[in-house]
Amino acid sequence: MRVAIYFTPPAGAPLTRAAAEWLGRSAFDGEPTRAPEPVLDALVAEPARYGFHATMKAPFRLRHGVQLEQLDEALAAFASTRQTFAIDELTIAALGSFFAFVPKAPPAALSDLEAAIVTAFEPFRAPLTEAEVARRRPERLTERQRDHLERFGYPHVLDDFRFHMTLTGAVDEARRSEVRARLGAQFGALDGQALLIDQLALVLEPAPGEPFRVHSLHPFEPAETQ
Repeated sequence: MRVAIYFTPPAGAPLTRAAAEWLGRSAFDGEPTRAPEPVLDALVAEPARYGFHATMKAPFRLRHGVQLEQLDEALAAFASTRQTFAIDELTIAALGSFFAFVPKAPPAALSDLEAAIVTAFEPFRAPLTEAEVARRRPERLTERQRDHLERFGYPHVLDDFRFHMTLTGAVDEARRSEVRARLGAQFGALDGQALLIDQLALVLEPAPGEPFRVHSLHPFEPAETQ
């Protein structure tokens, strides 16, 4: 089993529902959300397995002696100390060869939250095996990313963190305009709306290669009003 800490909007939010329909499954209940569509299913196979989310602490195995309940309680306590904040505009963009929702202008609170999560929950993570390190292709990483991989089990953290909610796997350059148009049709006015960051999800991968499922949700405190 592996666990991860993700951000996801509520299951009933319009963005969550539209993304689940696009990906073909919901990470909340694991159920299909549309009829099979071979071309689209191949395009979204990888993000569909993880569910619609933004990674705050990448999947990891629990350290020996640590129980899932301990992590769940610690995440609940952590979330209770955080305040809700907003991304003013979340928009669909190409990140290299794939498409994702990204903030047009990431608020400082977003990177602060990620850094706090990455460091606070490091004691729960089992060290990477040699095979797990090799899968990250360290020879292709920068020196800083290799240091992150060694210290935190994942290269794209802290200064290398970029909030994104993945919508596709790799898209051939010849198909990118077609895929972008279809994403626009799927998400419509949801592309460009604000997004509240108001909870964290503990998600589970029961066995290697199986779909991730939301195990529990932990809300933040409402933002203080003036």
